[in-house]
This record gives sequence, C-alpha cells and structure tokens, in this order.
Amino acid sequence: MKEGPSARRELDKSKSRGSDRSFVERVDPTFRDLSPERGVLDDEAAAAALRDDLDQGLARLATAANTSDEALRRLAKRLAGRVIVHLGQGGGQKRRGVGHLAGGVLRDGDEIDLDASLPAIAEARSLGQRVDTDALRGRHWVREEHALTLLIDRSGSMGGERLVTAALAAAIVACRAPGDYSIIAFAGDCVVVKSQDSERSTDSVIDDLLSLHGYGTTDLARALNAGHQQLSRSRSRRKVGILLSDGMATAGADPLRLAREYETLHVIAPPGDVPQAAALARAGGGRFAQVSRPSELPEVLLRVLG
Repeated sequence: MKEGPSARRELDKSKSRGSDRSFVERVDPTFRDLSPERGVLDDEAAAAALRDDLDQGLARLATAANTSDEALRRLAKRLAGRVIVHLGQGGGQKRRGVGHLAGGVLRDGDEIDLDASLPAIAEARSLGQRVDTDALRGRHWVREEHALTLLIDRSGSMGGERLVTAALAAAIVACRAPGDYSIIAFAGDCVVVKSQDSERSTDSVIDDLLSLHGYGTTDLARALNAGHQQLSRSRSRRKVGILLSDGMATAGADPLRLAREYETLHVIAPPGDVPQAAALARAGGGRFAQVSRPSELPEVLLRVLG
C-alpha cells in the first residue's frame, strides 16, 4: 500500500500520462467544440454540454482533464471539480446519523431520567428540602459519527464516466464524514489518495481522482485489507467501507474473507451481471447497488448508507 510521499509520486506519475490531444480529437470529433485550440476551454460550450446531458458533459470534462494539454487539464479539472463538489454536497447534506441516548447530570435541553433521579428526589422530600438540581439525571440524544473508507477500482479502462463516478463518490464521502474518511485507489496495488487521519481539501482529492489512469490486475483482497487498516485508525463507533467495483478479482487472496472482517461493507457496481460484487456486500454485512450513470450516485449512496 502506497501512502504519504510514495503515494504522491504514484499520483503525480499518473497525471503525467495524459492522452495525446490529437488522439482525443480523432476519437471525439466534437472535442474541438469544447476546446477550439490548445490551452483553451470554451466556457459556453462546456456549460451547454453540462445542461444538455450532465453525465456526458462531466465525462467530456474528465476526458479533457486527462489530455497532454497541461493548460486545458487545469481548466477542465477546475470546472469539473466545482460541479462534482456541488453534486456531492447534495448527496451528503441529508445525512441521518445513527445515534444513542446518553445519560448524565441534567442540563438544558435534556429529558429528565426519572428512574435515575428518583433517589435524589425521594431524599429531598424526606428531608423537606428542595431537590438539588445537580443531583438530577438527564438523557440526551448523541449522534454517533461514523468513519468511512472509499475503495475505488482503477483496474481496466478508466474512462470519463468512471472518473466522474469515482470523484463524485469521494465528494459525497467527504461531505458525510468530513473529519474521518479515507480514499484508496487500487488495481494490483493500492494508492492512498487520502488517509483516515490526515487532512486534505476535497478539491485536491477530486483533482487527483480525475487524473487516474486504469491499468493492471485487480487485487480486491489487498484493497479490502488496506481499507480495513485505514478504518482501524479511527475512533468512531461505526466503521463503514464502500467499494466501487464489479467485484471480479484477478489477483491476490480470497476477497470474501477480507470482506467479512468489516463491520459494514457496501458495494456499488456498474450495471450488468456482477454476482461477485453482490457476494462481497453480503459477506461484509452491507448493501449492494448498481449505478449506470454518475448522476445516479448521490441518490444510490444515500439509500445505501441510510
């Protein structure tokens, strides 16, 4: 697992492998509408693309963010990042945290705990005295924060919509657990984009994810182990893993055994027949869902995380 300086070098190396602009133009003849010349992003064309089809528009920006045109990469990532963060906030603001009742000395806003307060009330009455408020007990609702780790499968093709889905998932996770989350991109190895106990801006995390290139084998067991290690650094009561993958391992140990070590592991897969992904969710005691377009992700994650 690459973390810290070694992870930064891996991500920087990934950024340097941008697709040649001429190749992108051959694959997508309309690319010149978005970028009429090197280093230029047509704001009006980009805005129109996002209005016409949000998913396709973001995918085209993600493609622009991976060309060899450095100036265009910077502009495309900035615009895509703003849109993705906005969408991510919509997926995270409706959070309904799990909580529990905690007891203690009665304070403003508490519900009085009669059972725990009866001894003090009875004693005061027997002595003909006023009840000492410091002796009364109360109950209040405490929201239990939870830690999240997001595992992003970067093996195989990492095209525009896959990049957008990964970045959007990261934005939602950052919004729901801003002080306690980690992001890991994996193929045959693992790169920690953000560790559980470090601080990084959401913008910088998304910038890195929009630069990822797909390659290599899929070692799910290694990725699940890396995510478990990240969650072990957290002091939160609940620790939840989210895996973005079709669940098909092509290298490494049995991922089901590692999935069972999670308190909760949810799996989000692409559309199609992916029984391995559903099996991982069952093994991890979590939920399984599929998304076919990035814009579906906020609603799906809200439903999965509860």
